[in-house]
Amino acid sequence: MEAPPALQLQTRVNDRELDSHIDTSVNQPWRFLKLKHYKWWLRVILYVVCLLVGQSAATLLGRLYYDKGGNSKWMATFVQSAGFPILLPVLCCFSNGSRSTNKTDPKISTLVCLYVAFGLLLTGDNMMYSYGLLYLPVSTYSLLCATQLAFNAFFSFFLNSQKFTPFIFNSLVLLTISATLLAVNADSENTSGVSKGNYVIGFLCTLGASATYSFYLSLLQLSFEKVIKKETFSVVLDMQIYSSFVATCGCVVGLFASGEWKGLSKEMNEYEEGRVSYLMTLIWTAVTWQISSVGLLGLVFEVSSLFSNVISTLSLPVIPILAVIFFHDKMNGLKAIAMLLAIWGFLSYIYQHYLDDYKSKTMANKSKANEVSGSGSVIEMC
Repeated sequence: MEAPPALQLQTRVNDRELDSHIDTSVNQPWRFLKLKHYKWWLRVILYVVCLLVGQSAATLLGRLYYDKGGNSKWMATFVQSAGFPILLPVLCCFSNGSRSTNKTDPKISTLVCLYVAFGLLLTGDNMMYSYGLLYLPVSTYSLLCATQLAFNAFFSFFLNSQKFTPFIFNSLVLLTISATLLAVNADSENTSGVSKGNYVIGFLCTLGASATYSFYLSLLQLSFEKVIKKETFSVVLDMQIYSSFVATCGCVVGLFASGEWKGLSKEMNEYEEGRVSYLMTLIWTAVTWQISSVGLLGLVFEVSSLFSNVISTLSLPVIPILAVIFFHDKMNGLKAIAMLLAIWGFLSYIYQHYLDDYKSKTMANKSKANEVSGSGSVIEMC
């Protein structure tokens, strides 16, 4: 029996209201997620800029310190971690209302052991970087730092369950060849009064520092996953500040134990650009390293420690070019080929991240589509 016209009209009106309600309930979360996605990208871009600008400026200022008369390796190491107090206001902003006691929180003694271990690891890492900057041209130093990706893939495979893919393997091979070319280039590049033995020391120290830094980031991610079990920005800041404090204390001990502190006054007086320039170089080196650390921490918080290490090597083509402009480093054929191979290796690594991200987004979209279709079928049954 056919329903009366009035009842049919009422049914159509109810169906339209129901459809509009469903459409609104589905679209509103999608609009919110879209806005949230844009904000996430703005934060990531900001952190990337901080990391690249801070790292490039800090590396060039570190080389400037040596070129203008600075010679204290412990002082160069000290400024890499001594700027951590500028992060304290940021920590206060993010820690308000975010501290909560949980049964799953690690013990204070466990956290202290982590901070001390990471701080001592950073002290050794920064010292090796200081030797590398002292004995190597900036362009060679920055290209060697690109081997962080190779070491990171190695440590992530064992510590963070990172899978080896053809693109990652290709990146490892290219970065290894790039570092080998720089080692072969030692004889033709050694024109700045640095002995061949010191050049080898700088070369090995830079490789060791890259390996140590990658090991540090892998351990950091492992600590967040297995020990701390949360990755809020305040926790990441805690890790950076307390580890930097321990590293700074270690540098102070090394500065006095080595006796280098006795020559700091003479070094400042004999600095080519004057005492004020000497102090400003050290201060801004410390500040730019912390700006770089903020970008690094932000990327660890928003994405992952592996991605932050990948982005830190993005300054690879920038620093050698700036070194040629400001420090008149030589860019010969072998070094240019090494730079191109390193960039190729970096792009191969990035492309693998793009594929992983695309795969995860596709799976997420499918799950969301299934949820929406499932909710639609439930409403139809009702």
